[in-house]
Parts: sequence; C-alpha cells; structure tokens
Amino acid sequence: MTGQSDSGRDQSLDPALADEVESAFEEVRDELGQDPQADLDTGAAGSDGTAASDGAAAPGEPGGLAASGAPGPDGPARAEGAREPAQEPAEDGSASELEQARAEAARLTDELARARADQYNLQQEYQGFVRRSREGAAGHREAGRAAVVEALIPVLDEIELARQHGDLTGTFATTAGKLETILADKFSLVRFGEVGEPFDPTLHEALMATESDEVDEPSIALVLQPGYRLGEKVVRAARVQVANPA
Repeated sequence: MTGQSDSGRDQSLDPALADEVESAFEEVRDELGQDPQADLDTGAAGSDGTAASDGAAAPGEPGGLAASGAPGPDGPARAEGAREPAQEPAEDGSASELEQARAEAARLTDELARARADQYNLQQEYQGFVRRSREGAAGHREAGRAAVVEALIPVLDEIELARQHGDLTGTFATTAGKLETILADKFSLVRFGEVGEPFDPTLHEALMATESDEVDEPSIALVLQPGYRLGEKVVRAARVQVANPA
C-alpha cells in the first residue's frame, strides 16, 4: 500500500501534501487500533446485511410474502370465495338459455303438428277433388254416350221396322248390322222387350192392354218399339201391348 501511495504521490500529488495525508492516516490508525480501510469494508458488509434482513419481513407483517404478491395461508380460500359469486350468473344464464331452448322446441313442435294437420287436410281435399273429377268425367262420358244413342234411336226404329216387314236386304241390311254391332260393342247398348216377358213398369211403357186366358200375370203381348239401355240406365222404355189375365 505504501508503494502504491508513493507511486501515486510521485505521479499526481505534491510531495509535501502527500506526506501530510500519509501521516494523518497513520495517526488515525494508531488511535483506533485498526486499519481504517477494514472498518470501511466492515461497515459496507453490515449495511448490506441489514438491507437483506429488512427485505425478509415476518410472514404476518404487511411487508412479508403476502405483500410481495405470493399467496399467504388464506390466499387460496379467498380466491375460491372470489370465484363463487362469478359462477352464479353463469348458472342463471345457463338456466335461462335452457328455458328458451325448451320454449323454442315447444313452439317448433306445435308448428310441426299444425303443418302435418294442414298437409293431411290438403291431401284429403286433393283426393276428394280427384274422386269428384273422375266421377264427373265418367258421368260426362255416360251422358255423351246416352246422347249419341238417343239421337240414333229413330234410325234403329226404322231398321227394326224394315226387318219386321222384310225390307232389310242387300247393302242396307249390311250397313244396319254394322251400326247395331258398333253400338253394342263400343257403347254397350242393349235392346230389350220381347213378347211373353212379364210386364215391368220400370222397363216397359204400356200403350195398349187386352185380356187373355193364356197368361197368369200381366205379360207383353206385342212390342211396338223395343227399349234400349246403357248399362243400368234405361235410354228408352219398350213400348208394348200388355195382356192381362182374364
């Protein structure tokens, strides 16, 4: 140390001033009985230890671990207590959403039931419309066929009259036969009314009446004009003479 002081004194200090400083250090060392530099080092170490001990406060004091942000003994309990109130709104919100979902499901179920009922009613109306349309079409066909037959009945009467008088011959007989065949096959036209049949007021129209010992019930004695029917529909009743029992 003396060497360093001497070199420093030689380089930057006045020799006289350096001697005075050196003598002052020696006097202080003699009075204290130790090296002043060691005291300075000891004081620095003591201040560092005090700072460290001051930083480690008791656990119960405000400056302890709890104050520094580390969880204390009651830290987790307080954290759970702080979370519990936050869970209640979530549960209330879930219950509200569940009720809304149930209400929406009930509404959709009701709408589905109404839609199915409307569909069923629509199907019934459509089936009824189809049935009525078919029945109407069939009725129109029957009416058309009946109109055609009624228009041809006078012609058929002339053909039958010519047949009875023996005038139905040649090409006229061929044409008349074809007409009667077409009406029977295509229009299902049936001619009825024969001599000897029982009299039926729903099928026969009595133009004349006589008494006879040969019959036990009213019967047809003479056919003036044959009757015609299409299926069960009578187009024209047979015009006849009736023989009643005597």
